[in-house]
Amino acid sequence: MDGNSPLERYRALRRQGELDADPAQELAAEKLQMLHHRLAQYDPQQGQGWRQFLFGGSRREPAPEGLYIYGDVGRGKSMLMDLFFDGAPIARKRRVHFHEFMGEVHGRINKFRKTPADERDGDDPLPAIAADIAEATWLLCFDEFEVRDIADAMILGRLFGQMFELGVVVIATSNRAPDELYKNGLNRQLFLPFIETLKQRLDVLCLEGPLDHRLARMKGMPVYHTPLDGAAAANLDAAFLRLTDQAVGEGAEIQVNGRVLAVPQQAKGVARFHFSELCEAALGAHDYLALTRHYHTIVLAGIPVLGPEKRNEARRFVILIDVLYDNGIKLIASGETTVDRIYPAGDGGFEFQRTVSRLVEMQSAAYFDAPHRARRQD
Repeated sequence: MDGNSPLERYRALRRQGELDADPAQELAAEKLQMLHHRLAQYDPQQGQGWRQFLFGGSRREPAPEGLYIYGDVGRGKSMLMDLFFDGAPIARKRRVHFHEFMGEVHGRINKFRKTPADERDGDDPLPAIAADIAEATWLLCFDEFEVRDIADAMILGRLFGQMFELGVVVIATSNRAPDELYKNGLNRQLFLPFIETLKQRLDVLCLEGPLDHRLARMKGMPVYHTPLDGAAAANLDAAFLRLTDQAVGEGAEIQVNGRVLAVPQQAKGVARFHFSELCEAALGAHDYLALTRHYHTIVLAGIPVLGPEKRNEARRFVILIDVLYDNGIKLIASGETTVDRIYPAGDGGFEFQRTVSRLVEMQSAAYFDAPHRARRQD
């Protein structure tokens, strides 16, 4: 077997003890292995030239079926994508976060619209964009395929339809099944044909199972760090890197009741905040609930001592911890003092004892082993 193939690399990690046995991951690796072999001989431009001269028309080689892998956070989707993409035997390939890709597409659409009509080809920019993508990229791998924006939803069907016809092979990982994409979105009925196209062109695989392999990396490691010094900051950096394989996350925005909740850093189901961004800002339970629908872990830096003069911040902190606890969200944090001394006195001191109890429990192995309970919805 090709030592650079996804299945062989997956099994090598198993033999080295870096991965636990997981039948769902093994199946995904096998499907990626089949696609790996098909790509070795794939050329979407084959069928042009002399064939076109003899037979007319565009007789492209049928594209291999792509793959859409979805499942809960921490199931190993990105790891499998890494194994596949790195060894994919095709020169023109690209791996990109889905939102970054769509940002590029919208930028090209805007540039097209600003071009004088007599200097552009027709009134529809999508055929040219799809053709350029197909020329440069025969294998397109998307991380975190998610559709929340109506502008994205309205162009995906035509853009991807043309990309598929031009022979682009698509692999995607997502936390949502195809039928859950853009759920409850505006004019979603116009988006449904794209979902059907996606299911026809891509083999859909659910990476189901109770194991959260990413969070298992934190087993035995402290998750609350005090005092607020360089060591605490370094420990939060290390935790974020361990959970996401990234030193720095990307910014994001979440819509909450018509408002925008800014997420300074996030990656692979982990969001990172400073205490001031969540508890000094005018946020409430709805904002914190929105976080639980997008992230399984919150990294929170800079919890101060909450004296009587900080009763509003203390109240928000209590609500935040209640929401995270009720939804099984993991918390990795740094604080000025130990959790039992965060709120030494003042209004609500008695109620804060429940928060202390929950913060203690949230550091336990049993809590970290429990599943993320938040319902995903838009």
